Amino acid sequence: MSERVSPGQRLADLGYAAGWRLVRGLPEPLARAAFRAGADLATRRGRAGVAQLRRNYARVVPQAGPGELDELVRDGVRSYARYWMETFRLPGMDRHAVFERVDETVVGWPLIQAALDRGKGLVVALPHTGNYDVSGIWLATRAGGFTTVAERLRPESLYQRFLEYRESLGFEILPASGEDVGPYRLLMERLRQNRIVCLPADRDLSRRGIPVTFFGARTRMPAGPARLAAVTGAQLLIVDNAFTDDGWGLRFHTPITVHGRDDIAPATQRMADAFAADIAAHPADWHMMQKLWIEDLSEQRQQSLAGEVTEST
Repeated sequence: MSERVSPGQRLADLGYAAGWRLVRGLPEPLARAAFRAGADLATRRGRAGVAQLRRNYARVVPQAGPGELDELVRDGVRSYARYWMETFRLPGMDRHAVFERVDETVVGWPLIQAALDRGKGLVVALPHTGNYDVSGIWLATRAGGFTTVAERLRPESLYQRFLEYRESLGFEILPASGEDVGPYRLLMERLRQNRIVCLPADRDLSRRGIPVTFFGARTRMPAGPARLAAVTGAQLLIVDNAFTDDGWGLRFHTPITVHGRDDIAPATQRMADAFAADIAAHPADWHMMQKLWIEDLSEQRQQSLAGEVTEST
């Protein structure tokens, strides 16, 4: 059966294809100026994603007045636009030059070496901050590769574009769904081969997510990082991605040992606490334009998460 593709999905696919084809060919100053102008226009319009970003930042920086929050939202949308500008340009950039630029400032490589010396692999958990593709280039080059999981986007052609893009940067990508063998089993196999697994881990608003307190309010985060560490004995490291004015910051920190299945929830809370400290240090580089905290959800969705009604698909 052929895939049914909505007009919106088809338009998204064409938009990303045009981005990878056109943006990488622009002079960098022109690309930066164009994406910043687009970010400022989006900020002024204040549509759903920008409005949600503002609500999220208000939790991160509760002491901020309206003017400070306006500046933070502007800077956050610019940061997000910079991520996409770099995403479209990375396939045409000198990967080794990107690696060397990050390698000059990276913090925490000895923690990675120490974790791998244990022979049980390494789980790296990260929030949606900075440019994690640039960080991935550094890690793939320095450590000889890593494995991660990607959402199966629709249409399939769009998923394939992102798959080819990230594989071209040296990442091993496992689809989150749609395969005969689920990603969890393959991730365990990679860890047992003493390899590195990287997982975005700051949002899982499903009944599978682990309840945590984050900036003083309830949310849920993925069980995967702590669960993998508990089952395989791998250490869990937190990574902090950030932008600098002329490059990227990358810091590995907070080694977490998960002491069996009973420690999965406490370890996930420790992970959330580490994320919170990093996000508070440079909130504009946290690109969370979706609802995150439980009390921001509709009453029906809250009941669904609590198991009081059947969760809709």
